[in-house]
Amino acid sequence: MPKLIDVHTHVHFAAYDTDRDMVIKRALEKGIWLINVGTQKNTSQNAVELAHKYEGVWASIGLHPIHTEKSYHDSKELGSSSAGNEANGFISREESFDYDFYKKLATDPKVVAIGECGLDYYRLTEETKHRQAEVFVKQIELSSDIKKPLMIHCREAFHDLVDILNANRSRLNTGNPGVIHFFSGTLDDAAHLMDMGFSFSFGGVVTFARAYEKLVKGLPLERIVLETDAPYVTPQSHRGERNESLFVEEVAQKISRIMDKDFEEVAAQTTENAVKIFGLK
Repeated sequence: MPKLIDVHTHVHFAAYDTDRDMVIKRALEKGIWLINVGTQKNTSQNAVELAHKYEGVWASIGLHPIHTEKSYHDSKELGSSSAGNEANGFISREESFDYDFYKKLATDPKVVAIGECGLDYYRLTEETKHRQAEVFVKQIELSSDIKKPLMIHCREAFHDLVDILNANRSRLNTGNPGVIHFFSGTLDDAAHLMDMGFSFSFGGVVTFARAYEKLVKGLPLERIVLETDAPYVTPQSHRGERNESLFVEEVAQKISRIMDKDFEEVAAQTTENAVKIFGLK
């Protein structure tokens, strides 16, 4: 068994094009397993291909809500060569959810979850809400179809997220529906989601944003898993650097302090949680 598991990272993104293997090996040599999370067709395919190169590396595949329409171009994700308008950084990355494509990819034994899927209301129109909800429901259906958990992204949309999940509760995998990644909701939101069986992942933000301390304290350790969301949200001691899975240990250390538990207990329990949720072995 590993020492820690980073359940949500993106080492297959363009940010690691020059040293991807070294980044992965640094984590694995320290006993850290990782799940690379896809955001659209190409990054999902890349995550699966990369997972097959290593023991201790898995993939999650899906369509991120921001890629259901024209969206902000992030060079860390797609590379500078993909930008359509370098002046303002916007590019059309609109993708319709291809159920058959994702289902075929999801049957790969290295795929352990469906997502990054969900809702993102940061740049919002009513048309955006409708499109994101439709695509999210299709990925809930896929999760049910292949019996693999959801990897959910939610930004400024928890009320609608809970409503959609409740409306599709019969489709959720009983006892193991998935993880709300980078959880930023309230304890009330968490209560609704825990009632449906969901767990929550936390990353580097807990090391520098004190607002998360009350949230972490209010959740049972049995419902918490660790993430980095690398290359984003680097922990405090590495601020200004590109994030990587190796740094998930700092997240575990901070959670142990917040919860007043030994590091070894937090490491062991979050690892056990991740293994159970994603069926890692």
